[in-house]
Parts: sequence; structure tokens; C-alpha cells
Amino acid sequence: MQEVVLVIHLMLAIALVITVLLQQSEGGGLGIGGGQGSMMTGRAAANLLTRLTTILVACFFVTSLTLAWIAKQDSGSSSVLDGVTPMAPAAVEQQAPVKEEPAVPQVPVSN
Repeated sequence: MQEVVLVIHLMLAIALVITVLLQQSEGGGLGIGGGQGSMMTGRAAANLLTRLTTILVACFFVTSLTLAWIAKQDSGSSSVLDGVTPMAPAAVEQQAPVKEEPAVPQVPVSN
């Protein structure tokens, strides 16, 4: 089931890119494309492409949600952190530094 929805999702993505690229520029971006003469030409084609783009976007959104729902069902209710075992800190042997007492000359004590 997931593979079928994924293939449909990819076909919708490709169709959406093609549909957006087919649309005529409105002439507003950086002063390129379109122009004054082309403002009102081809409105029927623009309306068709706009509607087609809207339909493709809605279908793309539905397939995205469907894929997310399928992935959630397949994974169960486990968390990513469930499989992680806590690591104990590495045992480092630290020896206390040996104090060396200064050599004191031993003097015989006489009473």
C-alpha cells in the first residue's frame, strides 16, 4: 500500500513541477517576462493551469498526509529512544597520588 501511494505521490510531484513551469509569467519579478501587452492574453489557459495546479497541490497534500499516517502505523508506538541503552561512564582507575614525606634525619632520643 505504501509503495502505491509513494508512486502516486512522486507522479503528482512531477506533474506539479511541470504545471508550474508551464504557467506564463505575470511580469512582476525583477522586471522580466510578460510586459504590458501580455497582461490580458491567454487568460483561459491561465485559468486552466491555475485550477490544475490547485488540484495537484490538494492531491499532493493528501498523499503526503497518507504517507505520514502509513509510516506512523508501521512504526507502532515506540520511540526512537526506546532502543537506546544508557551508557555507563567509563571506569577510569585513578590512584591517589603518593605523598612522599621529606627525609627527616632520625635523631636518637636519650633520656
